[in-house]
Amino acid sequence: MNTHIPRVDFGRRVLVLRHRRIAVRLQWRSVVVCTVLAVAIAGTAVLAMMTGSYSLSPGQVLSALTGRETDIVHDIVVEWRLPRVTAALVFGAALGVSGAVFQSLLRNPLADPGIVGFTQGSYTGALIVILVVNGTYVQLVGGALLGGMATAVAVYVLAYRRGLQGFRLIIVGIGVAAMLESLNTWLILKADLDQAMSAAAWGAGSLNGVSWDQVVIGGACIAVLLLLAGMLSRPMRQMELGDDAAVSQGVRVSPARLGLLLVGVALTATVTAASGPIAFISLVAPQIGRRLARTAGITLAPAAFVGALMCLASDYLAQHVAPTPLPVGIITVVLGGGYLGYLLFTEARRRL
Repeated sequence: MNTHIPRVDFGRRVLVLRHRRIAVRLQWRSVVVCTVLAVAIAGTAVLAMMTGSYSLSPGQVLSALTGRETDIVHDIVVEWRLPRVTAALVFGAALGVSGAVFQSLLRNPLADPGIVGFTQGSYTGALIVILVVNGTYVQLVGGALLGGMATAVAVYVLAYRRGLQGFRLIIVGIGVAAMLESLNTWLILKADLDQAMSAAAWGAGSLNGVSWDQVVIGGACIAVLLLLAGMLSRPMRQMELGDDAAVSQGVRVSPARLGLLLVGVALTATVTAASGPIAFISLVAPQIGRRLARTAGITLAPAAFVGALMCLASDYLAQHVAPTPLPVGIITVVLGGGYLGYLLFTEARRRL
């Protein structure tokens, strides 16, 4: 693979990776930002595996990860704490990419799978499996995917009028989300007390009890979806210029938009099935990533790294800062809500 770094590309340095007929262009600042975020993620992950009722040193954690520990330290790090850290990283990255896809498609910094009802649809499908079917984890994943996809189809059909406009999809999605919220509340109220309490706690978004089975199944699905999102990233950026401009560059707009919509919904549904709906990461991560990388539009890699770091840090705070362990979704709501207020304030000031 050959690497070439041109001096100037519309005022920005660009890293070009070439292998035969395949070329990948990366903005140099985005590469630096993702590298710094990766270092921060690694440090936070080690800190999370060190901290707990049985405290460990950084050396013990690294020894356990490299297989040089075989006693209780190995069990604590590899069997108990590492699955939770891995889940936070993978699920956070998935939510960041999902939010980036929707914000790019709808050309709106406030677009979020939760706002347009896709998260609620995934939650509905999962609740039906939990409360009605009492199914397995694989059935839970299937129920969340079916619920999210059914919601996406409903919103798409209701919002389609001689094409799909972002504003109309958001308005229709808000209405569908409100109806699904009511349905989810009704399902919980009609369930047995134990099931209702379990479903309500899970619905806050929690990584408690995450096992390697959930990480492997969910991670495999997310890896495939992230690969598909990367393959669709070029038409996604071109469609940000408008449908006419994208068509003039050879993009098949309708299939590309539908494919991105399905990938975004599937990412959200997979995370929801494993951990419940974790709020605000998909809203906040793409915007923070865009500001750090200073890109003209939404890009997937910075959003994924910011989402992974935000989910991991929020889970660490949920476990160790509060008097009692909290669901990670409560911390992300606090952090994301504060950032949302800041975003609304700055957007309002810019338009004055």
